[in-house]
Amino acid sequence: MNRSNVSDHTIMSLPKLLPDNFTLALIGTLVLASLLPCRGQAAAAVENLTTVAIALLFFLHGAKLSPQAVIAAASHWRLHALVLLVTFVLFPLFGLAFKPLLLPLVTPTLYVGILFLCTLPSTVQSSIAFTAIAKGNVPAAVCSASASSIIGIFITPVVANLVLSSHVRSGPAWRTIGAIVLQLFVPFVCGQILRPVIGRWIERNEGNVSMVDQGSILLIVYSAFSEAVDEGLWRQIPPSALAGLLVADGILLAAALITTGLVGKWLGFDRADRVTIVFCGSKKSLSQGITMAKVIFASHTVGAAVLPLMLFHQIQLMVCAVLAQRWSRHGESSPSLTSAGAKSLLPH
Repeated sequence: MNRSNVSDHTIMSLPKLLPDNFTLALIGTLVLASLLPCRGQAAAAVENLTTVAIALLFFLHGAKLSPQAVIAAASHWRLHALVLLVTFVLFPLFGLAFKPLLLPLVTPTLYVGILFLCTLPSTVQSSIAFTAIAKGNVPAAVCSASASSIIGIFITPVVANLVLSSHVRSGPAWRTIGAIVLQLFVPFVCGQILRPVIGRWIERNEGNVSMVDQGSILLIVYSAFSEAVDEGLWRQIPPSALAGLLVADGILLAAALITTGLVGKWLGFDRADRVTIVFCGSKKSLSQGITMAKVIFASHTVGAAVLPLMLFHQIQLMVCAVLAQRWSRHGESSPSLTSAGAKSLLPH
């Protein structure tokens, strides 16, 4: 399993708790789209290229994922069920229940993006990498995170339609699912089918493949934010709302980390499984979120819809990196976040 997927980048090439190189590239893309948004024929060309980039991104996801590793750990159904429940049920409920707390911090448009963030599947690579660092159940993490990623292609549009019915593109949920299946799942399946042929080549050329991943995501972000900037995105979002968004994302992540830790202990999972539950259940996928947003939302609203996700992505990497290192050093200490253990959410 390749653990270096750029969308879930976990290796901090700068000092701890500073943004990684991919995050800096995302910020640079936002600045470029704000200063030089593509328009007219250039915008149409970028849009077509973005469609190809999305297909290529999920083709590579499919070619990287080992079905044998997923099948080997699939019998641990209680753990996987809990992770899926947190990812697709509890997270959206958090977003809705915390509305009185979150909405005053951000604009209504950004709150829509927060709700969209709550409907997304978990990451794959960073969930597995952090689980391995913290000495958790790595095979279960492979299965759980992969299942979340695949199932999310079908579940996220349904949940998004339920919680964001007045903000998504018009039309029934099955049309949205059909569009996502065509753009994401079909290339993913093609990658799985061709994995025996190209899998080893991809492993040997991991760096080049990662560059393709990175370029695809940056192109999608540039396309989405170009149109949003033309529609007045930055005039609609004051600096105070961006600061509030940082707090709102932090609240959601803390709620997910604490809940997964406590519930995992309450249900009697051992330490290794609890590590897996915490890391797989608390994350959201940047790559799938950005690509799904292109289908679910009207084109001029995509930029604002994915802004909470982009910030959440960096927060989850920094916080989970600290937790994974702490739990790795403490060996057998419990990852449950009780009143005493909750201090492990913060670096000392």
